[in-house]
Amino acid sequence: MPKLQRKKEEGNNGSPAWMVTFSDLMTLLLVFFVLLYSFSVMDIEKFEGFMSAFQAQLGVLDGGKTINDESLVARGNIAQRFNPSLQNFNKVMGEMSTYIEQEGLNDRVEMELTERGLVVRLTGQVLYDVGKAELKVGGKNLLDEIAKLLKDIPNDIMVEGHTDNWPINNEDFPSNWELSTTRATNVVRYFMENTEIEPSRLMAAGYSEYRPLFENDTVEHRAKNRRIEIVILNTLHNTDLEGR
Repeated sequence: MPKLQRKKEEGNNGSPAWMVTFSDLMTLLLVFFVLLYSFSVMDIEKFEGFMSAFQAQLGVLDGGKTINDESLVARGNIAQRFNPSLQNFNKVMGEMSTYIEQEGLNDRVEMELTERGLVVRLTGQVLYDVGKAELKVGGKNLLDEIAKLLKDIPNDIMVEGHTDNWPINNEDFPSNWELSTTRATNVVRYFMENTEIEPSRLMAAGYSEYRPLFENDTVEHRAKNRRIEIVILNTLHNTDLEGR
C-alpha cells in the first residue's frame, strides 16, 4: 500500500475533530457545577461573622445605639476569621439597649461601634453634677448594670473622661485636665471596689476639653461634651496595646 494511503487510513482511526471541542465543553461545565456546589455549602461560622461585620455599616439604630462608618473589621481576612469581640459587643449592645429603654436613658446613654471597640457613652449629668467628680446615686446604679454585662467578657476596658471648654479653677480641680481625669478614675475605682470586673482589665484616661463631640456653642452641646466613655476594647486593639 502506498505510504500516502496508509497515513490517510491511520488518520481515520482517531476521534472526530468535534470530539475535542465537545470534551473541553464538558470539562468546563463540570468545573462550573462544582463551583456552584461549593457556593451552596454554607459555613455557619463564616456567615454569622459576615453578618456581624455587615451590621457595623448599617448606620443609626434605635434604643440609644449608634454605629459609625469606621470599620471594626479593618485588618486581614475580615479581622482574622472575624474578631471574637463582635460576639461580645452584640451581647452587650442588646442587653444594654433593653436597659436604656426601660430606664428612659436614650438621651443620656449611647453606644457606638468604632475601630477601637464598643463605646458606651454616658453624657449629660447621668454620673456627675456640673463641675463635680463625685458619683451620683443614679450613676452608681447605671455603672452596676454596665458591670454586670462586662464582668464575664475578656476584653480590656478603657474609661475616658471628657469636659466642655468652660474653664474651671477651684481647690479640687485647677483645670479641666484634673476634672476629666478624676471622673474617669472614680469610675474605675467604683468598678474595682463594687463590681466583679477584674481590676487588671481596667484603665483610665482624661482628655479635658480637647476631644469634643460638638462645638461648645450651645448648652446642649456642652452637656454632650461633658461625658464619660467606657470603651470595651476589641481584641485586635488589645493586641496592639500589648505590643507597645
